[in-house]
Amino acid sequence: MEQEINTAELGESIVKKLKTIYDPEIPVDIYELGLIYDVMVNTDYEVKILMTLTSPNCPVAESLPREVEEKVKSIEHIKDAEVEITFDPPWSKDLMSEEAKLELGML
Repeated sequence: MEQEINTAELGESIVKKLKTIYDPEIPVDIYELGLIYDVMVNTDYEVKILMTLTSPNCPVAESLPREVEEKVKSIEHIKDAEVEITFDPPWSKDLMSEEAKLELGML
C-alpha cells in the first residue's frame, strides 16, 4: 500500500524550496518578489508552477525557470516539475510581499 502524502506539507516544502531561489538583480527570493503565481500538484506528485519574470527581457529568462524546475524536482516524493512562464498579468511591485518591500526599503 502506497503511503498517503500530506499535500499541505508538500506545498510548504515547495514554497520553502522556492524561497531559496533569488532574482540575481534584486536581493529577494522569487516567492517574496511575487514571481510565483500558482503552484499545482496532481495526484501523481507532478508539480506545475505558473510564474512570471520581472520583465520579458529579464537576463535569466532561460536559466531561472530551469533552476525552479530542478530545485522543485529535488524535493522528496516529487516525480516531475514543469514551469510555465506567463506575463499575464504583468509583474509589478504591487505583487511583492510586505517582507520584500521592507527588505528593499520600499515601506
